[in-house]
Amino acid sequence: MSNSQSGNFSNRLAASALERARYWASSTAFDAETRQEVQALIDSGNEPEIVNRFYRDLEFGTGGLRGILGAGSCRMNLYNVRKATTALALYLKEFHGAVPESSASSLGSPRSPDRLAVAIAYDSRHRSQEFARAAAEVLAAHGIRALITKEMRPVPMLSFMTRHFDCAAGICITASHNPPEYNGYKVYWQTGAQLVPPHDRKIIEHYAAIAGYEHLKHVAYDTAKSADMIREVGGALDEVYFAKIKGLMLHESNLGVVARSSFKIVYTPLHGTGLFPVTECLKRFGFTNVLIPPEQRDPDGRFPTVKSPNPEDPEALAMAIQLAKETNADLVLGTDPDTDRIGIVVREGSDFIIFNGNQIGCLLTEFVLDGLSAAKRMPPRPLVIKTIVTTDMQADIARHYGADCEETLTGFKWICDRIECYESGSLQPKKTYVCGGEESYGFLMDRFVRDKDAVAACCIAAEMVAWYKSQGLSMSQVLDRLFMRHGLYQESLHTITLPGQSGEARIKAMMTGLRKDPPLKLAGQNVKIIRDYEEGRELAVKGANVAEVGKLTLPKSDVLQFELDDGSKVSVRPSGTEPKIKFYVSVRDARAKGCAEVDLPALKKAAVKRVQEIQQTFVDLANK
Repeated sequence: MSNSQSGNFSNRLAASALERARYWASSTAFDAETRQEVQALIDSGNEPEIVNRFYRDLEFGTGGLRGILGAGSCRMNLYNVRKATTALALYLKEFHGAVPESSASSLGSPRSPDRLAVAIAYDSRHRSQEFARAAAEVLAAHGIRALITKEMRPVPMLSFMTRHFDCAAGICITASHNPPEYNGYKVYWQTGAQLVPPHDRKIIEHYAAIAGYEHLKHVAYDTAKSADMIREVGGALDEVYFAKIKGLMLHESNLGVVARSSFKIVYTPLHGTGLFPVTECLKRFGFTNVLIPPEQRDPDGRFPTVKSPNPEDPEALAMAIQLAKETNADLVLGTDPDTDRIGIVVREGSDFIIFNGNQIGCLLTEFVLDGLSAAKRMPPRPLVIKTIVTTDMQADIARHYGADCEETLTGFKWICDRIECYESGSLQPKKTYVCGGEESYGFLMDRFVRDKDAVAACCIAAEMVAWYKSQGLSMSQVLDRLFMRHGLYQESLHTITLPGQSGEARIKAMMTGLRKDPPLKLAGQNVKIIRDYEEGRELAVKGANVAEVGKLTLPKSDVLQFELDDGSKVSVRPSGTEPKIKFYVSVRDARAKGCAEVDLPALKKAAVKRVQEIQQTFVDLANK
């Protein structure tokens, strides 16, 4: 691009992006192919593309990196992986060289800086293994041993691996359920859970302080492996993890071998990491009649059979449902590429019923608590944890079985942080985590993994559906019984995708507008309470007056929640990992509690209509 062309760039942001692009096109820190790609982009004069690739550095968020693959300062590539791993390595050495013993309960146990290790796993996405090895090479150069899986393994196994080998941290190369052009870099602390403060902020500070790419140290993979600074981990880890999963079985003696082996399951890994661990663990639960859609069996970063490899999307499960119809299967299970989210579809007569994330969480919570109670295995002071945007019916179910239910911010890392706080004793009186989940199709039973675990959830779900089938109950009937016990709950999620720099600005403008001029009435109901988790305030609404009535105790997060007079809730938050803003609506109808089964259909219909009214009103308001 000539100087005259660059002078035509529309604003300061574009000029700054062009300057970054020129650095990437000329610096020998980047390989020749990368330099040529960026120079060709500059020569093309494509201002929007240059801005999107270079308007900022790829943000190291509170959980790590995620972005579109490609050359550029805000793209996911080898160089940003090295940069992120350098920041992690610097912080680990700083932390373990400075943390006092007295801080161990809240920050994590200190260890000798020269004995640090980091666990690494990766999924089936484009360049995942390359990025995992690049991270190992950087760690080795900083004197930190890398333990890397020989083959791709899912997020929950990385979490388990971090804990099992007493690592200082963990890295999983994955972009979860994002489209194929994305990849990402999740960071875990020594607890096996994703980063929370202060560790996330400290690593972000180191990341932001790295000005260029020329001095990022790394050692060739084979050289570091020969020096025992990189160790590859294989089947021995699998066996320990699989044994832990089998220990979650609730009805081993009550649901016989014949019932399990004749129960037919269709499972789809959606081209991701789940095939081996999920099918192996189902087998250990006694479920050997498992069919896989052949087109979706093999790992493939293109995800060629789906628009998005996300079990939250019914379209992603269409191929598995079709196979289930053809084979008269009882259950369809699906997991996303890193196998932390689960989709469940159940045959009921000739129909296949798709359950949403809130329903899945409630059914699994009911099954786990009921099973533990019946077997007299419930621990003292049992605890269920859910997120603030997850249905309140989980809390009702917990109370029914004498368990406490606590709320955290959105994101499973906060659930796992709460588990750790009770386990370490930093929260008192001590409670024992039993299970918990979030509306985004995540569930965790027990404490040996510290992230949502779809490997375990698939096994628990299979046992659940088979168990209720042996009792003559469909899952819809079980859900209806929960409604008649606790009241009817109906939820929805509406997502608006706004990519790029302009999308980011639009999302910020929406949140700012809702804070400055919050709605005081929605779909015919007055707003009663506004909770602003960014400002840590709870506000009461009386007519046109809004007044602060309390402080919120959860960490700050860009979330707004509006509670209406009738108990309905609307929550809005930008996604922490994708260019999206999300609107959550929850409606409860207390009339269903104790009602006759024949009255439920009309109440359900009214609840669906009510959710739709509130959602549309709120989305229209936010879009003004």
